[in-house]
Amino acid sequence: MTPIEPEMKKSSYAAAITLTVLLLVVLLTCVPYLVPIALAEGPAQGNTADDSPIFGVTIPAGYKQWELIAPAEEATPLNELRAVVGNQTAIEAYQAEKLPFPDGTILVKRAWKRKPSPDFASATIPGAATTVQVMVKDSKKYASTGGWGFGRFVDGKPVDEAQHRTCFACHDAHAKGHDYVFTRLAP
Repeated sequence: MTPIEPEMKKSSYAAAITLTVLLLVVLLTCVPYLVPIALAEGPAQGNTADDSPIFGVTIPAGYKQWELIAPAEEATPLNELRAVVGNQTAIEAYQAEKLPFPDGTILVKRAWKRKPSPDFASATIPGAATTVQVMVKDSKKYASTGGWGFGRFVDGKPVDEAQHRTCFACHDAHAKGHDYVFTRLAP
């Protein structure tokens, strides 16, 4: 071995250690930023059987625990009881009377057939569930429909595309002045 060879080996080891330490520092610096991104539940990519046609909206997890915005009663022919709930973004916007609703707002309307109470003749109670309807605010993704994506679901499955094509037209005709939302916050 020549006197230069041990020096080259020391230099190679030093370079490998330096690169390893540098890589470790970069990884430890980036991991706190990458983990939340990797774990985030973003919008579904491509339509699946659970996505609404046209819009790709799904029934949000945990929506049954969301805060009530307002109840409603729909007369004949639908003859339904309804409850509109919203995520925290929706609740804060309603409470602040903020229009237009901010991106990230999600509204869910639950509906049931009305039926007379077996215990109290003048009372009406929820019967069979009829639909779950969802509105999602994303002003860029849904720019052509007032910033809203729509989903209508029966038995947890989206209805057909033809029914989804009627959503925005109705909201545009009847609720455009309230950012395309029919429901007002119950007092």
